[in-house]
Amino acid sequence: MDAVTRLRRLVDDPKALFGDDNLPATADLPRWLTPLPEWLENFGLNVAWLVVVINLVGTAFGFWYYGFQFSIEPVVMWPFVPDSPVATLFIALSLALWKLERSNEYLNALAFFGCLKLGLWTPYVLLVFKSDFSYLHWAMYNFLFWSHLAMVVEAFLIQRYARFPTIAVFVAVVWYGFNDLVDYFVPLVGTPHHTLIPAEPILDGVVQHVAPAHELAAAGAVVLTLTATFLAFATRVEKVKRGVP
Repeated sequence: MDAVTRLRRLVDDPKALFGDDNLPATADLPRWLTPLPEWLENFGLNVAWLVVVINLVGTAFGFWYYGFQFSIEPVVMWPFVPDSPVATLFIALSLALWKLERSNEYLNALAFFGCLKLGLWTPYVLLVFKSDFSYLHWAMYNFLFWSHLAMVVEAFLIQRYARFPTIAVFVAVVWYGFNDLVDYFVPLVGTPHHTLIPAEPILDGVVQHVAPAHELAAAGAVVLTLTATFLAFATRVEKVKRGVP
């Protein structure tokens, strides 16, 4: 079924949005690895091109949102600054390549890690430092909170078409582990480079990484990197058990 015919069918029969025709079969993994109901997985994959567009728009917004932080960070560290926009770019590329039947396991793993980690880290800091974020309009606060949680939903779509081979997961661990290292522990240039949080003031263009704000932000990031690592490897193991190539 070509893309045009499939689109016409979805328009003519809205119920098909929740069906699994021409979608990757479920691998019958344990529920803790596939927390989304199957109908939601099907819906997300059936409207994958729309999800791609939304994520590309979100990526553009994210780079704009990080504009001030770019201005105070050394240029050489810019690739490690816009964490959420890079994650939404990863998932957009992952879904697009899958739809084009050119799925890339490295992008799939990076997208899973990024959407799971940043999709949970941002709501975490928004709650932990809620009083410090009081300067945000309630609409922006809720937009940031819920749009990032939507990234977690996207992360769990990937297991339907990705294999999570060990080498791809290893690459994602290295990328996000290195991000944690330079963001919180061993900055390569200047001070740590994690996303700005209002609990850490800026004096003369330099972020003051004060306790306990810095430690709380770091703990959330490290725990989520480890969580993504465990879930990705566990998904791989369960797929191998079930004979998924």
